[in-house]
Amino acid sequence: MQQPLAGKRVLITQADAFMGPALCEVFAEQGAQVVASTTAFAEAADAERAVREAGRLDVLVLNLALQAPSTPATQVTDDEWRSVFAALVDPLPWLVRAAAPDMIARRSGRILLMGSASALRGMRRASTYSAARGAQLAYLQALGAELAPHQVQVNAIAQNFVDNPTYFPAEVQANPRFQERLAREVPLGRLVSAREDAQFAAYLCSDAAACFVGQVFPVCGGWVGR
Repeated sequence: MQQPLAGKRVLITQADAFMGPALCEVFAEQGAQVVASTTAFAEAADAERAVREAGRLDVLVLNLALQAPSTPATQVTDDEWRSVFAALVDPLPWLVRAAAPDMIARRSGRILLMGSASALRGMRRASTYSAARGAQLAYLQALGAELAPHQVQVNAIAQNFVDNPTYFPAEVQANPRFQERLAREVPLGRLVSAREDAQFAAYLCSDAAACFVGQVFPVCGGWVGR
C-alpha cells in the first residue's frame, strides 16, 4: 500500500486538542514519523525547544486552538483580546523562525495551518476569535509567497463544522438545536469527519501537493459559500 508521507518527519502542535488526535492517526497511517507535541507556547523559547527536540523536520503542522469566547463585540476586554491572540497568533512566528530556516537551507518542506473558516464568514459574538483566526490566515498567505522560491510550501485549511473534541464535543452534537443549525447552515447536512479533514491535510503535506502556494482551503461542508 502506497504511503504518501513515508519517511517524512512531521511535527504536529497541540496534538491533544482540536485536530491533533486525528492528524496524528492519519499522518502515521500514511507513513509519517509523527512528533506529537503538547507544548504550551507561552514564549518563543517554548517553540524553539519543541522544534529542536523534534529533530530534522519535513513538515510543520500548526494546530492551535482554544475555547472560543462568545463575548459581544462591544464588551470584549483587553485581556480577552490579548489572551486569544496569545494562544492563536503569537506562536506562529516563533514556530516558523525555529523550523523554517532548516527547510529553506534544504530547499524542501511543508508548513500547514489548521485554521478556521470563522475568518471567512462573519459570525455573531465571535469578533475576537474571528480576528485572531483571520490574522493566522493573513500571516500564512504572506509566508507562503515568501518561502515558495525556496521550495517550501505553506498553506492553510480554514475549517468549520468539522468533528473534533474542542469545538464540537459529543454533548454539542447531541443537542437538537445544534442539529437544526447544522441542517440549516451546512449544505453537506452533516459534520465533516475528522478523518476526512486529516486526510486532506495529509495530502497538502505530501509531494503531490507541490503546486499550492499560500492558499487557504475551506473545509466546512459548504458553510462558507452560503
